[in-house]
Amino acid sequence: MNSTPTSDHPDIIAFPPLIFVACAVGSTLAHFVYPVRVMRYPISLVIAVVLSISSAGLAIWAVRTMKAAGTNVRPDWPSLTIVKNGPYMFTRNPMYLSLCLFQLAIGFFLNGWTPVLCAVVLAVVLHFGVIVREETYLERKFGEQYLSLKRQVRRWL
Repeated sequence: MNSTPTSDHPDIIAFPPLIFVACAVGSTLAHFVYPVRVMRYPISLVIAVVLSISSAGLAIWAVRTMKAAGTNVRPDWPSLTIVKNGPYMFTRNPMYLSLCLFQLAIGFFLNGWTPVLCAVVLAVVLHFGVIVREETYLERKFGEQYLSLKRQVRRWL
């Protein structure tokens, strides 16, 4: 269920998947310029596969939960309700957590410290550029209903 974009949305710095792509591409290029290995590749590859599957599963679960609740998935469109079930019982930001897990997966797939450490950069940019702004918007729009969720569910994990 998507409605047309209006001014009823958080003032995020950029669409989160674009932030992720910029981080993934930048860290991958940096890795190829100056590769610093993390560990033996067979172990790194197993970790990459596990993180990729976990990331995809979490993202799919979160999107399906939001759609089932009847709200917009895109953060630059209006939130129509507060979602409290599915992965949102454990984290208020499962899709952003999924992006960070996938950035880690890229790092372990490449077996490089630069892409792995860029997961931290991605988390910080998402935190200040997207999540904090979304929280301000949701508090303003939903008031105590959202504040109650904040008291019950952690931001990340």
